[in-house]
Amino acid sequence: MVDPISARIWVYRGLFVGLAVLILFVRLLPTGTEAGRWPGPDLMLCVMLAWVTRRPDYLPALLIAAVVLVEDLILMRPPGLWAAIVVLASEFLRARAPLTRELGFLPEWIMVSVVMVAMMLGNRLVLGVAFVDMPPFGPVFAQTAMTILCYPVVVGLLYLALHLRKPSAGEVDAFGRRL
Repeated sequence: MVDPISARIWVYRGLFVGLAVLILFVRLLPTGTEAGRWPGPDLMLCVMLAWVTRRPDYLPALLIAAVVLVEDLILMRPPGLWAAIVVLASEFLRARAPLTRELGFLPEWIMVSVVMVAMMLGNRLVLGVAFVDMPPFGPVFAQTAMTILCYPVVVGLLYLALHLRKPSAGEVDAFGRRL
């Protein structure tokens, strides 16, 4: 017989992978072909950071690395760089999940926003040190700003659609540890 807590964790992991596939599929659709448009937000990054901040036990680092590495390969980014940056950022937020449980949404949003800006700057720094061609700073900054602005919407949708919420004070994980 399957433990209900373990089954719930695997269901949420499956939902995450399904959502990642859906977001990547929509991102690959040829919708906006005219030049000069504003870049859209990185919804996958929003989903990952919101998921790790809300329920870090549902999303292991290896799953994040695998999803972002596949995204790197499909979107023809330098393989592994963005995956490593996202894993480092998610582990930073995972370590601070108990702190954000006690805080309201605004400090959480500010912390995630600072992490997103640090991720963007870290990515540009590594690409610059390696002398890799980079997109101009303006569109990359605009995409980061759009991602930061979309974070509350993604958190709200995850809460409404998937009931992804912060753990309550006395909640335990599958091993009986307090969350």
